Amino acid sequence: MDLLVNLYGRKLNELRQRAEAVEATIRTALPPEQHIIKDWVRTHFSEYWVSEVSAAMAHQPPGCLVAVIDGELVGFACHDATARGFFGPTGVSESQRGKGIGLALFYHTLVAMKAQGYAYAIIGSAGPVDFYVNAAGAMPIPSDNEDIYQGLLRIKPKPEAEN
Repeated sequence: MDLLVNLYGRKLNELRQRAEAVEATIRTALPPEQHIIKDWVRTHFSEYWVSEVSAAMAHQPPGCLVAVIDGELVGFACHDATARGFFGPTGVSESQRGKGIGLALFYHTLVAMKAQGYAYAIIGSAGPVDFYVNAAGAMPIPSDNEDIYQGLLRIKPKPEAEN
């Protein structure tokens, strides 16, 4: 399900207050860090998301934000990766989940999008729908199961070798 977030809504201010309490430093990724971010995303998530990080990093300014604690990458969020106006992908390392880092990444990415002139953000194929609804008042976009990802090429599992 795709979701729509109003970047001028009251919920964004409420989200700011919650994001400010997070211990991690959230900032725009720098191009020389791209290989580190991609390796981290590959290790913790998927090759598909690595591709989206590549697309987000190709923009100026980069459309990838990182969460850092004590010099260590603990999370990331992208925008304008799959399509303009899209938020995501985003992820936080398992050991750091539940600390508000994902929420802070979400907030700071929405603010970056707003600063670049967007009035709305689209969350494509949103995973934790309730999270986005509660955090920012995201609204479902009716679609009849038709979205940008239909027909996406997928890696097929290799058949087990025969003995």
